[in-house]
Amino acid sequence: MQGQSVERRGKSVGMKRLQYILGMGSMAAMLVVTGCRQDMHDEPKFFPQRGTTFYPDGRSVRPQVENTVARGQLHEDTYFYTGLNNGAEGNTYPFPVTMDVLKRGQERFNVYCTPCHSRVGNGEGMIVQRGYRPAGDFHTERLRNAPLGHFFAVMTNGYGAMPDYAAQVTPADRWAIVAYIRALQLSQNATAADVAGQPTKPLSAIADEQGLPPSFAKPWVLPATADVYGTPNNQDNGIPGQDKITGANTPGAATPNAATPKPATSGTPAATNPGAAKK
Repeated sequence: MQGQSVERRGKSVGMKRLQYILGMGSMAAMLVVTGCRQDMHDEPKFFPQRGTTFYPDGRSVRPQVENTVARGQLHEDTYFYTGLNNGAEGNTYPFPVTMDVLKRGQERFNVYCTPCHSRVGNGEGMIVQRGYRPAGDFHTERLRNAPLGHFFAVMTNGYGAMPDYAAQVTPADRWAIVAYIRALQLSQNATAADVAGQPTKPLSAIADEQGLPPSFAKPWVLPATADVYGTPNNQDNGIPGQDKITGANTPGAATPNAATPKPATSGTPAATNPGAAKK
């Protein structure tokens, strides 16, 4: 009798466990079946630039709520963020230019600009020497007279073959680079009056004093590897810039004298020539 009682209790416990398992399994199956419905697959949503009947005006893309500003878009000082005054390139700095600003501009310039423009800003950087399109020469008459906002706008929006650097360089750093470009331009075109009567030396003399090779003070000449158009037909196709190395006249483009390349610098003191010292 005692053995039969133990056996019945064992069967009862087994049945309860089976019922529990079956119950949990049923619940899991219901969840799976519910999840397999097409509600998520066919979820009502708006596609960009598509119309909709949900709003009276039929637009799925909603206009910005009036009197609100999206995060990161509070550009109260439009000149600081664009370099433009009423649509025209400005010629002032949005903040005082100090030595710290110039140093920051030099550091950012050396990181982002020198591969194309070189450290002296003559547009003959290393990747240009290896076949990329010639970059802008900051020491041409046009760019020496260009307003400050021009350089900022080019860095912000790109220009010709140059992509924009808005994502890589903050607005404050772009202005710092602009200030450093002006310093480079002065270093390559300075006169005795610009250094307040301080004694000056030819760059060749400075190179000799510092044990640099004679080529340091000689004109930069693009190698044959830079004589590449980068177009399917290996022709200029009317894009300004290639005449700099080929001597061909490009419609609508400036025609510099490729036969007489400009020296990196001449007759300026080392203290006022930050770019050439790091050529």
